[in-house]
Amino acid sequence: MDNKAIRLMISGGGTGGHVFPAIAIAKAVQRIAPDSEILFVGAKGKMEMEKVPQAGFRIEGLWISGLQRRLTVKNFSFPFKVVSSLVRSRGLITNFKPDVVVGVGGFASGPLLRVATQMRIPTLIQEQNSFPGITNKILSKRVNKICVAYEGMEKFFPKNKIVITGNPVRNEMVSIDGKQAEAREFFGLNDHQPVILVVGGSLGARTVNEAIKENLKMFADSGFQLIWQTGKGYYETAIQNVRNFAENTYSVFDFISRMDLAYAAADLIISRAGAIAISELCIVGKPVIIVPSPFVAEDHQTKNAMALVQTNAAIMVKDAELMQILGNTVAEVISNKSKQSELSNNIKKLAHENAADAIAEEIYKLIRK
Repeated sequence: MDNKAIRLMISGGGTGGHVFPAIAIAKAVQRIAPDSEILFVGAKGKMEMEKVPQAGFRIEGLWISGLQRRLTVKNFSFPFKVVSSLVRSRGLITNFKPDVVVGVGGFASGPLLRVATQMRIPTLIQEQNSFPGITNKILSKRVNKICVAYEGMEKFFPKNKIVITGNPVRNEMVSIDGKQAEAREFFGLNDHQPVILVVGGSLGARTVNEAIKENLKMFADSGFQLIWQTGKGYYETAIQNVRNFAENTYSVFDFISRMDLAYAAADLIISRAGAIAISELCIVGKPVIIVPSPFVAEDHQTKNAMALVQTNAAIMVKDAELMQILGNTVAEVISNKSKQSELSNNIKKLAHENAADAIAEEIYKLIRK
């Protein structure tokens, strides 16, 4: 690959599912050419304005937000935000003079990529989900390249622009080889009983947490060990509930910083179906029960989960059915070694381990043209 330093603008955010892939892409470009200049553009007040500087990159903010689906006062300011963001985007591009502009989805990527295409600067978008968001759908007609994580995306995007790269993930999160002994010691687990890892996302998931609470006795009676990431809002409730099972190895966290060790320790994972979470789970290759969030725009998580279910790579439980069937589903998987192997083997087939590097290569191809 050409090691020439480049000037790169990356835009998007709003959630970790957009922000962390963007940072992973930036780091991949830096690995190729450490002297590259990278500028992020995000939405003021959103998490990228904090997370991107923490990762060591500069970021500029746009006054932009989404259009509310119902009639609200916020919608009246939306046209002004769009105009403001388009004007500011043109100024940022004119001053920075990027070689390539990349969008990862989210509010801020719309105005910046729109202006970049008007100025005939090479552009690339990265779509994390199996069902794209509205911003990327609109941009797809104008950009040069579209990097995706799933097959069949020609239903939404021009086929000649699509490259299947997978979703960029944080390598430190999925590097689990040879770590099981360290992981079980880290969480105070024994080697003789199965371990269930529960992750509802960094903010937690109330239905998942409630279903785990209802099944604590069943888990105890069955000899299951538990690593439970609750999110901040449910943490104190969970701590109170596990005290009734003090003799059991139940580890409760509001947030797990060492996800590599959590993944390494687990025999079975219960997870929401965010695009980046699924990409991590494919690389980790453990049996998974997926519980799509019903509160996500355009029901992205159900569509992401179905991409696994259709290849027998995961078991899906609907959020509305979780309280009734989670316990039995967990027991069935834990007791069935052949099912665990089948799920593990199938989900590994869907892994894209070098997605960020593949996207960096596509960025360089746009410059070489």
